Order: sequence, then structure tokens, then C-alpha cells
Amino acid sequence: MKSLIPYLAAAGLLIFIAVFADWLTPFDPYAQDLEGALAPPNATNLLGTDRYGRDVLSRVIVGSQTTLCASLLLLATIATAGSLIGAVCGYCGGWLDTFLMRLSDVFLAFPQMVFAIAAAGALGGGLLNAAAALAIIGWPKYARISRGLALTIRAMPYLDAAKMAGSSSAAILFTHVLPNIAGPVLVTAALDIGTIIMELAGLSFLGLGAMPPTAEWGAMMNNGRSMLQTAPWVILAPGTAIFITVATFNLLGDKLRDFMGGQR
Repeated sequence: MKSLIPYLAAAGLLIFIAVFADWLTPFDPYAQDLEGALAPPNATNLLGTDRYGRDVLSRVIVGSQTTLCASLLLLATIATAGSLIGAVCGYCGGWLDTFLMRLSDVFLAFPQMVFAIAAAGALGGGLLNAAAALAIIGWPKYARISRGLALTIRAMPYLDAAKMAGSSSAAILFTHVLPNIAGPVLVTAALDIGTIIMELAGLSFLGLGAMPPTAEWGAMMNNGRSMLQTAPWVILAPGTAIFITVATFNLLGDKLRDFMGGQR
């Protein structure tokens, strides 16, 4: 458990910054000052300014609220919905299991990011539509994992005892099946946080996610990509923020997987 604490603290700090971003920014992230546009990092603007004179540090901090909070909410939605679908399919079986698992096979047959780009483009872009596109292709993974676990749990003797005691299928599902698959699903979700952040930022970078002037790391990189040689801080700042955040949550996921494996 001690090995988890530094990674939990780092992830907690990132979440704290995202939640309280509005109070942590040194300047208004949307205030324009064209006379101070593209100023390099200095004592006043620690990460410089962008083409509109907006403070890059303030926009990176506020961008964490958009990118990280949206990614965590999206992941929670995908993991919850996918796990519930998989648990119902694994425990109940029948035609519903066959239909939903074949549907998940269809989604899993396509490259995830390519499908997300197509879905986000069809939905019309925007952060909400980008999240919806990722949700559409993200649930089958969790459904498959939870279904396999539910099939194992269904054969356990204590479920027969619960049925003999008069417990309904819904009660057994929520009392015995879902709690017992929560651990592996949580580990999978922790390992997926970095992937979701990258995918959401990637859609914004391609113009299919957050729209200007919203401060979002992928959109900020897209807006500054033409200035990589003349004003590199504009694109390097949000890029570094993505790198640090993804690396932190990936390391946390690895440590959490090791910890859960050691608990068995």
C-alpha cells in the first residue's frame, strides 16, 4: 500500500488543480491582450502568451478542468455502463447476451480511434459529441471483461444458496455479482485513464472536440501547431501537461494492478 501513496498523491494533486482551476489561475484565461501576443516565458507570464495575448499558464490550468474532468466523467460512464451490460449478459445469458456480445464484437472489430473520428465527425464535433463518440466505442471492452467474470461467479455455490434463500435475480446481481467484479474493472479503468485523455485530446487536436475559445489541451495544441518554430511554448505547454497527466495515471494504474494482484 505504501508504494501506492506517491502515485495517489500525484493523481490527487492533478484532480485538485482541475477542480479548483478557476481559483488557481494567475490571469483570466480568456482575456485577450494583442499587444502582448506571443510573449515568451517571463516573470509575469511564466509560460508566455499565445497569439491573442492570453496567458498560457492560466489556459493550461483551466484546460485541466476541461480535459481531465471530462475524461474522468467519460471513463466512469463507460466503465459503469459496460460493466452493468456485461454482468447482466454473463449472469442472465439468453438472447440478450448473444445480441449484445455480437454488437460488441462489431465495435471491437474497428480500430478504436478511427471509429471515434468517424463517429465524432458524424455527430458534428464539439466536446460533448467527442465524448459520446468515445463512449460508443468504449463500453464493449468493459462488457467483455465483466461478462467473463460474471460467468465465473454464476457457477459459485453461494449464488445457489442465495437463490434458495429467495433472492431475486436483480438482488443477486447487485449484491453478489457486481461487487465481485468491481476490483478488476477498477484496475482496468485506472489503466485506461491515460488512453481516454489522449483520445479526447486527440479528437480536439483534429478539430472534432472542444471548440475555440474553450481552453482544452488538445485544442490548444491544434491552435499553436503552426507556431512550433516561432513560439514553441504555445504548443509545448499543453503537450507537457498531457504527458505529465497521462504518465501519472498510467503509473498509478500499474501500481494499482500490482497491488490488487498481491491482494489475491
